[in-house]
Amino acid sequence: MIAPIAIIEQFLSYLIDERHFSPYTSRCYGLDLRQFAEFTAGLFSIEVTEATERAAFAGRDAASGKTVTSKILATDVELVRKFLGHLAQQNYSAATTARKIATLRSFHKWMEKRGIASVNPMTLIRTPKQPRRLPKAITVDQVEKLLGAPTAGDLLGTRDRAILETLYSTGIRVSEVVAINRGDLDLDAGGLKVRGKGRRERTVPVGSHAMAAIQRYLVKAHEERVPMEPSSALFVNKLGSRLSSRSVRRKVSKYLKVAGLDPDISPHTIRHSFATHLLDNGADLRAVQELLGHQSLSSTQVYTHLTTARMREAYDRAHPRAEAS
Repeated sequence: MIAPIAIIEQFLSYLIDERHFSPYTSRCYGLDLRQFAEFTAGLFSIEVTEATERAAFAGRDAASGKTVTSKILATDVELVRKFLGHLAQQNYSAATTARKIATLRSFHKWMEKRGIASVNPMTLIRTPKQPRRLPKAITVDQVEKLLGAPTAGDLLGTRDRAILETLYSTGIRVSEVVAINRGDLDLDAGGLKVRGKGRRERTVPVGSHAMAAIQRYLVKAHEERVPMEPSSALFVNKLGSRLSSRSVRRKVSKYLKVAGLDPDISPHTIRHSFATHLLDNGADLRAVQELLGHQSLSSTQVYTHLTTARMREAYDRAHPRAEAS
């Protein structure tokens, strides 16, 4: 296969083991790097065998013991620019291109630190500017329609209502909701321990409506003899196994259709709506940052632009001297 697989796999292991990236994010990095490696190999007609790759990762030539100078390792700025030109020809969006640049930047920085490459061409590559896109949020009325869509008569319907209530009550990510164990839930305190990005843990409050929905689900689970040990998954499928993120996304799509809402709404839209509605009602920005699990306040500040835009719209509609003469 035309790709420095040994090096890429080592880098992806570093992302998971040392940087604590999620398997999904690591796979995305891997796809970007394999695309770049195949493009590079295609330019120079280099076929990298597994033995050559492993020798290359060690920084030595397998036969002579000399330092490897493969074009795949000794990447120069011009080669990266050719790759970016190739992406432009393929009509990749600015956001996708920026992500691939970020992947290459991390990869080359890692290779330089490990002594696999002597130079880092990415220091001379600029990330293209992207238009700021405000996160999409839905109204409180739309949220209510979505939350009311599941039929709460059976175990699965009760579970789905509990999941939707939890997503909106806490603003947690889909990957975080499926990772919840029964022992993470504190029914008395109304709190939930969440394992977020980078394996960072935080505790978030759970609202009374969500907590009531979860308790109804637990009663149904007990009636159906679903294991609910502290280490057991809180939200399970009909076979009793932990739900996947994809399953939750499918459930959200299903109930959007039932509620007659925009099918483009996603679980992440619910997270955006959680943050926006809190700020609309006067919540402190730092508190919202903690609830969302953002490391940087700048990640949370994007929601202030959304609430400011809404305030401006309300002002323009309501103030008698807001209209242009």
